[in-house]
Amino acid sequence: MTTTTQLSCACGKLHLAVEGAPILVAECHCDSCRAAAGRLGALPRAQPITEPNGGTHYVLYRKDRVRFTAGTEHMHAFRLTPESPTRRVVATCCNTPLFTEFQNGHWLSLFGRLWPDGERPKAAMRTMTSDLPAGTVLSNDIPNAGRQSLGFFGKLLLAWVAMGFRTPKIAVAGDLPAGRA
Repeated sequence: MTTTTQLSCACGKLHLAVEGAPILVAECHCDSCRAAAGRLGALPRAQPITEPNGGTHYVLYRKDRVRFTAGTEHMHAFRLTPESPTRRVVATCCNTPLFTEFQNGHWLSLFGRLWPDGERPKAAMRTMTSDLPAGTVLSNDIPNAGRQSLGFFGKLLLAWVAMGFRTPKIAVAGDLPAGRA
């Protein structure tokens, strides 16, 4: 039997469901994730999305295992620059960051903070630690990879194979209004 997890934005206007186990759970320390976390975290009523060590906790799911069940009119895209191929999607009703999506990707990197405390899947690895400022010290409780590992890409590839090499599109209501992030 497949487990379905119900999630929502902070105010409860947007709902989503994820089915089964995630592809993987990771904490990203790349420059763009840290910059986006700072800008999105500064939005009115936004909750912090980073871990105490500055990483962004992501739970990666195949797109075909994520369903948005209510409130999709609140989904707006945010890009660090207008030409950025990576978009982060925010529920503008309460400025809850929902996911990061890579152009032509078959998965969504859901922000771990969507899960209630105590229910959030535990990160199995840290990635992109080579982008951290010199002198940054991370705990050794999980692997701290300088880049994405072969195992990281292998899990994504196996998920794509299981999806029949499809890359479903996720529609959003529009772009985050200028000046909002």
